[in-house]
Amino acid sequence: MKKIRGCHALTLACVAIAGGANAQVDGPDTNERLVNVMEKLAGGPHKGHRANHAKGIVVRGVFVPTAAAAALSKAPHFNKGSVPVTARFSNSTGVPSMPDADGNASPRGIALRFHYTERAYTDIVSISYNGFPSATPEQFLDFLNAVARSGPKAAKPTPIERYLAAHPKARQFVTTPKPMPVSFARQSFYGVNAFRFINAQGDKRYIRYQILPVEGEQFIADRDAARLPANHLFDELRARLPREAAQFRLVAQLAQPADPINDGSQVWPTSRETVDLGRIVLTTVVEDSAGAERRLQFNPLILTEGIEPSDDPILLARPEAYTYSIERRSQP
Repeated sequence: MKKIRGCHALTLACVAIAGGANAQVDGPDTNERLVNVMEKLAGGPHKGHRANHAKGIVVRGVFVPTAAAAALSKAPHFNKGSVPVTARFSNSTGVPSMPDADGNASPRGIALRFHYTERAYTDIVSISYNGFPSATPEQFLDFLNAVARSGPKAAKPTPIERYLAAHPKARQFVTTPKPMPVSFARQSFYGVNAFRFINAQGDKRYIRYQILPVEGEQFIADRDAARLPANHLFDELRARLPREAAQFRLVAQLAQPADPINDGSQVWPTSRETVDLGRIVLTTVVEDSAGAERRLQFNPLILTEGIEPSDDPILLARPEAYTYSIERRSQP
């Protein structure tokens, strides 16, 4: 896959332009059509893999909450000494063999599962870019279909060029540099959807999650990243965890009344108050990571008391789109 000028660490848009996809993909409903077009843009479907964030690794550890977390929400994992955590780090796109240094491998992802009892859990799904290119599933599908019609033979300006010119949030998502981190453990992740926290007294606050590396962020220059092995981030994590944990702070950014809680394309100001919810300490790569990936279906709407969804249409659409993806990768 060749690198496109101006497509430094971008998204599926560059995958499609580099791969030459050139036809709109239709399906019976918006969520299935999203999965269809993601598979086509990735040159798939790739058997046994997700339609997006196909390349991943599953690890385990614990979450230790702060007292401030319990004051903000009555969720059980915020009110225990510690709870087990399952996490999956991933690269973007549905290309399972994409080198980690490829600009299209970002934004990267982390999905977290907090096991607050033996059989009950709640999930968080986040990416390494603070924001989303679209406010609704329909807009996101329009974005991807514009990409799919913008192969090398498309007339100028191409459909994706016209789309980005008319949609500044999508243009910012695509053009913002997203360098490769030295490790998954040195990358920040952001929940682009809002949730409502409810504490034991019934007080309610809307929040967005931030997952911030305890060691701080650290990135690699593009020219240096290009010389690294294709699986550098995954190999680095496997080598790191036996000797030292990957640690993150789970943070809640608190909304003010004027902040949009139903549009992930609009980022809340950095001046908003944040609350440290606790520390995520990841220590072990699961023995059969590939098998665990096939079985796991993270779902940000698997919630518990003390956490409620916002009416963000992207958030509400995620479980159905994920279901289409897992059904396909589970087929023999």
